[in-house]
Amino acid sequence: MTARSWLFVPGDSERKLAKAESCGADVVILDLEDSVAPEAKAAARVRVGEFLAAHARGRATQYWVRINPLESAAAAADLAAVAAGRPGGIVQPKTRSAADVIRLGQHLDGLERQHGLAAGGIAILPIATETPAALFAMGGYGQCGTRLAGLTWGAEDLSAALGASANQEADGAWTAPYQLARSLCLFGAAAAGVAAIDTLHINYRDEAGLRAACAVARRDGFTGKLAIHPDQVAVINACFVPSAAELAHAQRVVALFAAHPGSAALSLEGRMVDLPHLRQAEKTLARAAGVQA
Repeated sequence: MTARSWLFVPGDSERKLAKAESCGADVVILDLEDSVAPEAKAAARVRVGEFLAAHARGRATQYWVRINPLESAAAAADLAAVAAGRPGGIVQPKTRSAADVIRLGQHLDGLERQHGLAAGGIAILPIATETPAALFAMGGYGQCGTRLAGLTWGAEDLSAALGASANQEADGAWTAPYQLARSLCLFGAAAAGVAAIDTLHINYRDEAGLRAACAVARRDGFTGKLAIHPDQVAVINACFVPSAAELAHAQRVVALFAAHPGSAALSLEGRMVDLPHLRQAEKTLARAAGVQA
Protein backbone atom coordinates (compact mmCIF):
# COMPACT_ATOMS: atom_id res chain seq x y z
CA MET A 1 0.00 0.00 0.00
CA THR A 2 1.14 3.53 -0.74
CA ALA A 3 0.25 5.58 2.33
CA ARG A 4 -0.92 9.09 1.51
CA SER A 5 -2.48 10.40 4.73
CA TRP A 6 -0.83 10.00 8.14
CA LEU A 7 -3.20 11.27 10.87
CA PHE A 8 -2.03 12.01 14.41
CA VAL A 9 -4.52 11.01 17.13
CA PRO A 10 -3.77 11.83 20.80
CA GLY A 11 -3.22 8.60 22.67
CA ASP A 12 -4.94 9.88 25.80
CA SER A 13 -8.25 10.75 24.12
CA GLU A 14 -10.72 7.88 24.23
CA ARG A 15 -13.18 9.87 22.10
CA LYS A 16 -10.66 10.55 19.32
CA LEU A 17 -9.32 7.01 19.39
CA ALA A 18 -12.86 5.72 18.93
CA LYS A 19 -13.18 7.75 15.73
CA ALA A 20 -9.80 6.68 14.34
CA GLU A 21 -11.00 3.62 12.44
CA SER A 22 -13.58 5.56 10.42
CA CYS A 23 -11.46 8.63 9.64
CA GLY A 24 -10.32 7.34 6.23
CA ALA A 25 -6.60 7.86 6.86
CA ASP A 26 -4.19 5.38 5.33
CA VAL A 27 -2.18 5.49 8.57
CA VAL A 28 -3.39 6.56 12.01
CA ILE A 29 -0.54 7.60 14.32
CA LEU A 30 -1.48 6.96 17.94
CA ASP A 31 0.49 9.71 19.64
CA LEU A 32 2.28 9.33 22.96
CA GLU A 33 4.54 12.36 22.52
CA ASP A 34 3.66 16.02 21.90
CA SER A 35 -0.13 15.81 22.09
CA VAL A 36 -0.07 14.09 25.51
CA ALA A 37 0.69 16.02 28.70
CA PRO A 38 3.47 14.56 30.89
CA GLU A 39 1.06 13.61 33.67
CA ALA A 40 -1.17 11.75 31.18
CA LYS A 41 1.53 9.69 29.44
CA ALA A 42 1.29 6.60 31.65
CA ALA A 43 -2.46 6.34 31.15
CA ALA A 44 -2.06 7.02 27.41
CA ARG A 45 0.33 4.07 27.08
CA VAL A 46 -2.23 1.76 28.61
CA ARG A 47 -5.01 3.13 26.43
CA VAL A 48 -3.00 2.83 23.22
CA GLY A 49 -1.90 -0.71 24.10
CA GLU A 50 -5.51 -1.71 24.71
CA PHE A 51 -6.60 -0.05 21.47
CA LEU A 52 -4.01 -1.97 19.44
CA ALA A 53 -4.98 -5.24 21.11
CA ALA A 54 -8.64 -4.62 20.32
CA HIS A 55 -7.81 -3.94 16.67
CA ALA A 56 -5.26 -6.70 16.18
CA ARG A 57 -7.22 -8.51 13.47
CA GLY A 58 -8.78 -7.40 10.22
CA ARG A 59 -7.38 -3.89 10.23
CA ALA A 60 -8.53 -1.72 7.34
CA THR A 61 -6.28 1.05 8.67
CA GLN A 62 -2.63 0.90 9.60
CA TYR A 63 -2.04 1.87 13.23
CA TRP A 64 1.35 3.31 14.10
CA VAL A 65 2.58 4.81 17.37
CA ARG A 66 4.63 7.94 17.90
CA ILE A 67 6.78 7.27 20.94
CA ASN A 68 8.67 9.78 23.03
CA PRO A 69 12.27 10.60 22.01
CA LEU A 70 14.50 7.55 22.18
CA GLU A 71 16.92 9.13 24.65
CA SER A 72 14.09 9.79 27.13
CA ALA A 73 13.09 7.35 29.87
CA ALA A 74 9.56 7.37 28.49
CA ALA A 75 10.52 5.73 25.19
CA ALA A 76 11.27 2.29 26.65
CA ALA A 77 7.98 2.35 28.55
CA ASP A 78 6.14 3.35 25.36
CA LEU A 79 7.64 0.48 23.37
CA ALA A 80 6.98 -2.06 26.10
CA ALA A 81 3.34 -0.99 26.29
CA VAL A 82 2.54 -1.15 22.57
CA ALA A 83 4.74 -3.84 21.00
CA ALA A 84 2.44 -6.76 21.80
CA GLY A 85 -0.36 -5.00 19.92
CA ARG A 86 1.61 -5.31 16.64
CA PRO A 87 1.63 -1.67 15.53
CA GLY A 88 2.36 -1.25 11.85
CA GLY A 89 5.25 0.98 12.75
CA ILE A 90 6.82 3.47 15.11
CA VAL A 91 7.07 7.18 14.35
CA GLN A 92 10.39 8.24 15.89
CA PRO A 93 10.55 11.91 16.96
CA LYS A 94 13.67 14.04 17.44
CA THR A 95 15.68 11.60 15.31
CA ARG A 96 19.26 12.83 15.10
CA SER A 97 20.68 10.41 12.53
CA ALA A 98 20.48 6.90 11.13
CA ALA A 99 22.16 5.67 14.32
CA ASP A 100 19.00 6.50 16.27
CA VAL A 101 16.89 4.46 13.85
CA ILE A 102 19.27 1.52 14.06
CA ARG A 103 19.16 1.69 17.88
CA LEU A 104 15.36 1.74 17.85
CA GLY A 105 15.40 -1.22 15.48
CA GLN A 106 17.51 -3.17 17.97
CA HIS A 107 14.93 -2.47 20.69
CA LEU A 108 12.22 -3.71 18.35
CA ASP A 109 14.21 -6.85 17.53
CA GLY A 110 14.04 -7.88 21.17
CA LEU A 111 10.38 -6.99 21.60
CA GLU A 112 9.38 -8.92 18.49
CA ARG A 113 11.18 -12.01 19.80
CA GLN A 114 9.59 -11.55 23.21
CA HIS A 115 6.07 -11.39 21.79
CA GLY A 116 6.47 -13.95 19.02
CA LEU A 117 6.10 -11.41 16.23
CA ALA A 118 7.59 -11.59 12.76
CA ALA A 119 11.14 -10.27 12.76
CA GLY A 120 11.34 -6.81 11.25
CA GLY A 121 7.57 -6.49 11.03
CA ILE A 122 7.35 -3.17 12.89
CA ALA A 123 8.53 -0.39 10.58
CA ILE A 124 10.03 2.99 11.51
CA LEU A 125 9.28 6.50 10.23
CA PRO A 126 11.78 9.04 11.60
CA ILE A 127 10.88 12.71 11.97
CA ALA A 128 14.28 13.72 10.72
CA THR A 129 14.58 17.51 11.00
CA GLU A 130 13.50 18.40 14.53
CA THR A 131 16.99 19.23 15.82
CA PRO A 132 19.62 21.43 14.12
CA ALA A 133 22.26 18.69 14.20
CA ALA A 134 19.91 16.28 12.41
CA LEU A 135 20.05 18.33 9.22
CA PHE A 136 23.71 17.43 8.80
CA ALA A 137 22.90 13.68 8.83
CA MET A 138 20.11 13.50 6.26
CA GLY A 139 22.14 11.60 3.70
CA GLY A 140 22.85 8.59 5.90
CA TYR A 141 19.47 6.88 6.25
CA GLY A 142 20.23 4.32 3.57
CA GLN A 143 22.11 2.28 6.21
CA CYS A 144 18.99 1.77 8.36
CA GLY A 145 17.83 -1.46 6.73
CA THR A 146 14.40 -2.71 5.82
CA ARG A 147 12.56 -1.29 8.83
CA LEU A 148 12.89 2.22 7.40
CA ALA A 149 9.52 3.04 5.83
CA GLY A 150 10.22 6.65 4.89
CA LEU A 151 11.35 10.02 6.15
CA THR A 152 9.27 12.94 7.28
CA TRP A 153 10.14 16.37 8.60
CA GLY A 154 8.89 18.86 11.16
CA ALA A 155 9.22 22.59 11.62
CA GLU A 156 7.87 23.40 15.08
CA ASP A 157 10.56 21.77 17.25
CA LEU A 158 13.22 23.05 14.86
CA SER A 159 11.81 26.57 15.21
CA ALA A 160 12.02 26.31 18.98
CA ALA A 161 15.60 25.05 18.80
CA LEU A 162 16.61 27.94 16.55
CA GLY A 163 14.74 30.55 18.57
CA ALA A 164 12.85 31.60 15.44
CA SER A 165 9.88 33.94 15.83
CA ALA A 166 8.15 32.40 12.78
CA ASN A 167 8.74 29.63 10.25
CA GLN A 168 6.36 30.77 7.51
CA GLU A 169 5.87 33.91 5.46
CA ALA A 170 2.60 35.83 5.52
CA ASP A 171 1.45 33.90 2.43
CA GLY A 172 2.16 30.54 4.12
CA ALA A 173 5.41 29.80 2.30
CA TRP A 174 8.16 28.31 4.44
CA THR A 175 10.99 30.65 5.33
CA ALA A 176 14.47 29.74 4.07
CA PRO A 177 15.65 27.52 6.97
CA TYR A 178 12.54 25.35 6.72
CA GLN A 179 12.66 25.17 2.93
CA LEU A 180 16.13 23.71 3.45
CA ALA A 181 14.87 21.18 6.01
CA ARG A 182 12.04 20.16 3.68
CA SER A 183 14.40 19.72 0.73
CA LEU A 184 16.91 17.71 2.75
CA CYS A 185 14.12 15.38 3.86
CA LEU A 186 13.11 14.86 0.24
CA PHE A 187 16.68 14.22 -0.91
CA GLY A 188 17.44 12.02 2.10
CA ALA A 189 14.41 9.84 1.44
CA ALA A 190 15.29 9.49 -2.24
CA ALA A 191 18.88 8.59 -1.38
CA ALA A 192 17.64 5.91 1.03
CA GLY A 193 15.06 4.59 -1.46
CA VAL A 194 12.06 5.25 0.78
CA ALA A 195 8.96 7.46 0.76
CA ALA A 196 9.15 11.15 1.62
CA ILE A 197 6.21 12.32 3.74
CA ASP A 198 5.48 16.05 3.92
CA THR A 199 4.90 17.79 7.24
CA LEU A 200 1.70 19.13 8.76
CA HIS A 201 -0.46 21.96 7.51
CA ILE A 202 -1.14 23.42 10.93
CA ASN A 203 -4.28 25.44 10.10
CA TYR A 204 -6.76 22.58 9.75
CA ARG A 205 -9.57 24.96 8.76
CA ASP A 206 -7.60 26.21 5.74
CA GLU A 207 -8.69 23.72 3.09
CA ALA A 208 -7.49 25.84 0.17
CA GLY A 209 -4.07 26.21 1.76
CA LEU A 210 -3.90 22.48 2.42
CA ARG A 211 -4.77 21.68 -1.19
CA ALA A 212 -2.08 24.05 -2.42
CA ALA A 213 0.50 22.57 -0.03
CA CYS A 214 -0.37 19.03 -1.14
CA ALA A 215 -0.10 19.96 -4.81
CA VAL A 216 3.36 21.46 -4.31
CA ALA A 217 4.47 18.49 -2.20
CA ARG A 218 3.35 15.91 -4.76
CA ARG A 219 4.89 17.94 -7.58
CA ASP A 220 8.23 17.90 -5.78
CA GLY A 221 8.19 14.15 -5.06
CA PHE A 222 6.55 13.68 -1.66
CA THR A 223 4.19 10.70 -1.61
CA GLY A 224 2.02 11.65 1.36
CA LYS A 225 1.43 14.17 4.11
CA LEU A 226 0.99 14.27 7.87
CA ALA A 227 -2.42 15.39 9.15
CA ILE A 228 -3.43 16.93 12.44
CA HIS A 229 -7.22 16.79 12.04
CA PRO A 230 -9.62 14.25 10.44
CA ASP A 231 -11.02 16.95 8.14
CA GLN A 232 -7.66 17.04 6.37
CA VAL A 233 -7.65 13.35 5.45
CA ALA A 234 -9.96 13.37 2.42
CA VAL A 235 -8.11 16.31 0.87
CA ILE A 236 -4.73 14.64 1.32
CA ASN A 237 -5.96 11.30 -0.03
CA ALA A 238 -7.38 12.94 -3.14
CA CYS A 239 -4.31 15.09 -3.79
CA PHE A 240 -1.77 12.26 -3.59
CA VAL A 241 -3.35 10.14 -6.31
CA PRO A 242 -2.10 10.53 -9.90
CA SER A 243 -4.73 12.18 -12.07
CA ALA A 244 -6.35 10.44 -15.03
CA ALA A 245 -4.29 12.62 -17.38
CA GLU A 246 -1.04 11.71 -15.59
CA LEU A 247 -1.88 8.01 -15.73
CA ALA A 248 -2.76 8.17 -19.41
CA HIS A 249 0.50 9.94 -20.23
CA ALA A 250 2.52 7.47 -18.15
CA GLN A 251 0.86 4.55 -19.93
CA ARG A 252 1.71 6.09 -23.32
CA VAL A 253 5.36 6.55 -22.33
CA VAL A 254 5.68 2.97 -21.07
CA ALA A 255 3.93 1.58 -24.16
CA LEU A 256 6.18 3.62 -26.48
CA PHE A 257 9.38 2.24 -24.96
CA ALA A 258 7.93 -1.27 -24.93
CA ALA A 259 7.27 -0.94 -28.65
CA HIS A 260 10.86 0.19 -29.28
CA PRO A 261 13.11 -2.05 -27.14
CA GLY A 262 16.67 -0.85 -26.86
CA SER A 263 15.80 2.78 -27.56
CA ALA A 264 16.98 5.47 -25.13
CA ALA A 265 15.18 8.49 -26.62
CA LEU A 266 11.92 8.64 -28.56
CA SER A 267 9.39 11.19 -29.77
CA LEU A 268 5.96 11.34 -28.14
CA GLU A 269 3.37 13.93 -29.16
CA GLY A 270 6.00 16.30 -30.48
CA ARG A 271 8.33 16.00 -27.48
CA MET A 272 11.42 13.95 -26.83
CA VAL A 273 11.20 11.42 -24.01
CA ASP A 274 14.18 9.50 -22.68
CA LEU A 275 14.95 6.97 -19.98
CA PRO A 276 14.39 9.35 -17.01
CA HIS A 277 10.88 9.98 -18.40
CA LEU A 278 10.33 6.23 -18.58
CA ARG A 279 11.42 5.78 -14.95
CA GLN A 280 9.09 8.58 -13.88
CA ALA A 281 6.19 7.04 -15.81
CA GLU A 282 6.82 3.66 -14.18
CA LYS A 283 6.83 5.32 -10.74
CA THR A 284 3.52 7.03 -11.51
CA LEU A 285 1.89 3.75 -12.47
CA ALA A 286 3.37 1.96 -9.46
CA ARG A 287 2.08 4.67 -7.14
CA ALA A 288 -1.42 4.39 -8.58
CA ALA A 289 -1.33 0.62 -8.21
CA GLY A 290 -0.14 0.99 -4.61
CA VAL A 291 -3.00 3.30 -3.74
CA GLN A 292 -5.52 0.88 -5.26
CA ALA A 293 -3.99 -1.94 -3.21
